[in-house]
Amino acid sequence: MFLCGLLVTFVATESVIGYYDMEYFSDHMIQHLLLIMVAAPFFALSRPLDLAHEVGTTKLRSFLDGDLMKAVTHPLFAFVLYFVFIPVTHLTGLFNLMLEHEWIHHLEQIGFLVVGYLFFRAAFGLERGFTLHPGLRLVFVMAAVPVDTFTGLALDMTTHDPFPSYLTSSPLGSTKSSILANVHLGGAVMWIGGDALMLLACIPIAVAWVRWEAVRTKELDAELDAQGL
Repeated sequence: MFLCGLLVTFVATESVIGYYDMEYFSDHMIQHLLLIMVAAPFFALSRPLDLAHEVGTTKLRSFLDGDLMKAVTHPLFAFVLYFVFIPVTHLTGLFNLMLEHEWIHHLEQIGFLVVGYLFFRAAFGLERGFTLHPGLRLVFVMAAVPVDTFTGLALDMTTHDPFPSYLTSSPLGSTKSSILANVHLGGAVMWIGGDALMLLACIPIAVAWVRWEAVRTKELDAELDAQGL
């Protein structure tokens, strides 16, 4: 799973997608979805914190078990962070700064991975620490869908280019209307693609919930049988 996450990250940042992500908004949105909704779930499934806790030093284990990490890895923190990070990085002047400064752009890419990892870590509930009821994990993911829909629709329905720096970073010959059309396309990618990937992530979560209920039913039946009920 970790290698899959690395592969998707490489494709998103070092392939043709990464080459044009500063020139076309639609390409940037594809990169964004690959990082936060494909690579990050793979990293969450690889359970890196569990590995670090298993092979780490006493000091590292103490840190991972400390109050700071308990707060950072709490599902509520992950949900709020996701709900804030997506619109802030796409509907504010921060995106324009990213187009002007490469280091901010790289920080944004890292942010997609970190935020996505924390979110799907809580959604899958595989790592040690505070975990949600299997049924609540499905609600957890579905409750985050509106933020992708809102952000995508806001970009798709804008009547002006919200990112002036695209006038200088877009390919030679680009016009204001072509840039705006690409922003609309990027909004549609965010809206439709983001919602589709979220729904796709719900499938293994729903399967895990059904299996958990089946195991719990068997355990309850065994307890009742033992009591002669």
